[in-house]
This record gives sequence, C-alpha cells and structure tokens, in this order.
Amino acid sequence: MRTGKVKFFNESKGYGFITDDETGKDIFVHATGIKAEELREGDSVSYEEEEGRKGKVAAQVVVIEG
Repeated sequence: MRTGKVKFFNESKGYGFITDDETGKDIFVHATGIKAEELREGDSVSYEEEEGRKGKVAAQVVVIEG
C-alpha cells in the first residue's frame, strides 16, 4: 500500500488527485476507487496503484486516522 495526501477532490464530479508521499507525484482518484465515506483536501490516505484507461489510478483508498 502507498500513502499520500488528498490534493483535491470534487465530490459532485466524483474525482480528484492524491499526492504520493514517496514520489511527490499526483495520482488520479475516482469515486469508485474510494473505500472511505468521503475525502477532504489534506486527508492522509493509503491506497493501491492500478493501471487505468489513461494511466495510473488510485484504488482501495482509505483515510488514515491520526
């Protein structure tokens, strides 16, 4: 599992980006890949990286408490 911070998430459109803690690169996240109830800007998350139609996407996204 990778970790990162939510850079941006638009709930009404159902997508956003996570900045990876290790690489500093942004990865796309779609609402279908989220296991949390909601994502907010600045949330720390863990996720798996998968290959999507247009490149890497975050999946199995879970908010890290604490």
